Amino acid sequence: MSEKPITGEKRAFMTGNEVVAWACLAAGADIMYGYPITPQNEIMHYWTRQIPKYGRKFLQTEDELSAGFTTVGGVLAGLKAFTATAGPGNTLMQEPMSMAEMMRLPTVTIVQQRGGPSTATVIYSQQEVTLTTQGGNGEGMRIVYSPSNHQELFDYTIKAFNTAWKYRFPTFVLGDGYQAKLRESVTLYDPEERDIERIPSEKYVGKQGTPGVDRDPGHYRNTYNTEEELFEVLQQHFADFEKMAPEVVEYSQDNVEDADLVIVAHGVVFRGVRDAVNELREAGYKVGFFRPITLRPFPAEQLRAVASKTKKLLIAESAQGQLAKLVKDAIYGSTAEIVPMFRPGVGITTEQIVERVKEVL
Repeated sequence: MSEKPITGEKRAFMTGNEVVAWACLAAGADIMYGYPITPQNEIMHYWTRQIPKYGRKFLQTEDELSAGFTTVGGVLAGLKAFTATAGPGNTLMQEPMSMAEMMRLPTVTIVQQRGGPSTATVIYSQQEVTLTTQGGNGEGMRIVYSPSNHQELFDYTIKAFNTAWKYRFPTFVLGDGYQAKLRESVTLYDPEERDIERIPSEKYVGKQGTPGVDRDPGHYRNTYNTEEELFEVLQQHFADFEKMAPEVVEYSQDNVEDADLVIVAHGVVFRGVRDAVNELREAGYKVGFFRPITLRPFPAEQLRAVASKTKKLLIAESAQGQLAKLVKDAIYGSTAEIVPMFRPGVGITTEQIVERVKEVL
């Protein structure tokens, strides 16, 4: 690796896609495999613009299916490999990411959500929550971060590489079209200068020595001959995921202790929720918020504690209840009433949230 892309702290004003490219450089990513799809295209553009200076690599594949599988191959070769996609591309990525889930490979995928189903719009949505948290034909053993602003895009993209390589589960940063295109202030930094440990990569295949003689052989399988064998392997994966979850789960909450209503939101929608709660509190309404930062694993225990104290949970999301499904699963048995505020593929403003809360209360 040649010179460091970032030294000290640099204040910048840039798009979210540009932020992601810089974060991948700062995280020590070796290579991006990708295929163009709006609204993530500029991640590829900014990455390829920078990499000649820093000795990193890029390969454009023929489609997203190939981008996913080459990312898997890069990881097997010991590279910190990543890809980025959106919408229909995310759908195609689920087959290689299911393979990564089965083989316990630390892939990193940036998703800039767009409207669906299918091609739909190229703009924005939160309609890829179910796909990203539970996608593929597996059990959703993956890590999904949902940032809400450019600083978090930078922070959690760096964290995604470390989390992936530490726990060996496919990891996703779930952004959206608004964050991708919006320009916003961000502080860029070298994680090592902030004492953030950079988890090293290591080769899965092509290691030195003779397997079975100099070192243990590596068994990296995604195919099993018997039901019982698959069952046993999965039990170990489930146990690892369950053990990891408390260390990875992240959330934020405020004003929940005395709240009659708690607003649950994630990602870019949370920005409007935060401001709405402040405004409603000033007007005398007992309102708080709960924000899951990891959508997988989900902060179920923490939300259940909130749901046991409040009367209503208002779920605000730019999808038709995809976050609500995660919430209902998490708080099963709670008596809190669930109030929907579903606007699939459409932004949600502070004013709309304030108005909805006043209707409900």
